[in-house]
Amino acid sequence: MFTYVLTGWEGSKADSRVLRDAISMPNVLKIPHGTYYLCDAGYTNGEGFLTPFRGQRYHLNDWSNPPTTAKELYNKKHSSARNVIERCFGLIKARWAILRDNSYHPIESMPRIIIACCLMHNFIRTEMTQDPLDNEVPVDHTQDGNEHDDVISSVEVSNEWSDQRDILANAMFDEFNI
Repeated sequence: MFTYVLTGWEGSKADSRVLRDAISMPNVLKIPHGTYYLCDAGYTNGEGFLTPFRGQRYHLNDWSNPPTTAKELYNKKHSSARNVIERCFGLIKARWAILRDNSYHPIESMPRIIIACCLMHNFIRTEMTQDPLDNEVPVDHTQDGNEHDDVISSVEVSNEWSDQRDILANAMFDEFNI
């Protein structure tokens, strides 16, 4: 399910610039303290945003051998979770042909079309007992970020969050080696 949609940016813009805009806009992306989003290496590892370790294996097709370090295991699990997110984009494109190719609609109407497709996707996911496109994703796999007043309001590099990522990676690796 989509929890936040920001439209209107060109695909060539830097991810970090779009994210900074998303958390500073009137319809702000709300990330409650203590929660986080998984991001790719184009983002900053900071409060509310966990990125993979650079210089380590990452993509799922890189894993012919098991991970040998905590950082590798973390990256493997991070990549697997992000793969689920990417699959959601694949589902919405499979469901709505208007999103698959160049549109003949005016460029000004495209943000509304994208948002409408996301809303209809979410409606189908919550109202249908079985989604014909993918019945493996749980219906209740959402978090309403609008219920929190104490939210992250900036995107900055954070040594504390890098330390948190290290702790998480080491805990995963310790459990993996048991």
